[in-house]
Amino acid sequence: MKKKILILAGGFSKEREISLKTAKGVYKEIKKKYNTIILEPNGELVKNLRSFKPDVVFNALHGRYGEDGYIQSILESEKIKYTHSGVLASSIAIDKEISKKIFLKNRILTPKYFKFCFDKFIRKSKLIKKIESKLNFPVVIKPFNEGSSVEVYICNKKNIFKNLNKLSSYKEIMIEKYIPGREIQVAIMGKKKLGTIELIPKRKFYDYQAKYNSKSKTQHIIPVKLTSKKNNEVLNIALKAHKLIGCKGVTRSDFKFYKNKFYLLEINTQPGMTSLSLVPEIASFKNISFLSLIDWIIKDASTNR
Repeated sequence: MKKKILILAGGFSKEREISLKTAKGVYKEIKKKYNTIILEPNGELVKNLRSFKPDVVFNALHGRYGEDGYIQSILESEKIKYTHSGVLASSIAIDKEISKKIFLKNRILTPKYFKFCFDKFIRKSKLIKKIESKLNFPVVIKPFNEGSSVEVYICNKKNIFKNLNKLSSYKEIMIEKYIPGREIQVAIMGKKKLGTIELIPKRKFYDYQAKYNSKSKTQHIIPVKLTSKKNNEVLNIALKAHKLIGCKGVTRSDFKFYKNKFYLLEINTQPGMTSLSLVPEIASFKNISFLSLIDWIIKDASTNR
């Protein structure tokens, strides 16, 4: 009998669209090999899980409620095997502040930052002074727990308040030092350093549009033009971060390479699996087909992750 695979997709985050694309990509590859359905995590999720009785849940959800430990805790309570990272690692990785503290404690370079709370009144001049003394312009502002560069803005002194207004629906956000330089991404597959890829966006930076819209014409460079020593260095940092947070399955870490140093921006516990996604591209360069990659992720699934 074919194994039953339930792909969880869609969800309630701002990355819903990408999640559905990931699910379609995965479904297309595995539908002949496995008895597969795609399911939205609605109010009847537990009932649907018990009805279908999957052997494995392929978690194709991105962002909040799917990548932050929430859905993982439901799957753990139902004792259903699932893919990617577990409850704790997922909740740590999506929280940019907690993960940054872990990086810093373990001597992994990451951009300096401070927290900005919208419910506390602060004079504009005071905030400008704080930014200038702690970080200097330009800065990056972003929510603490969104992925795919959702609501990320690079700000100078002129547009900082206009962009802050766009994020006012969040209680607090991160104001982070902007690091220029090259965009390097690293894929980890279990305990294996899968590989690196460089991105040269035509846009201001590798934002949501640059990631998922083919019209944005982001250049993908593989192999990356780094010395063997530097390539190994960034692979080792990514694996170290993957292990420190307790990640499982596949992860993708985002780096900036500036003045011969790698700055880790964040680690993604559920990287996209669309036609433009980076992990499948890195895997393909290493002669691992998309189906083999998905297959490995499914076989790696477990509980108590």
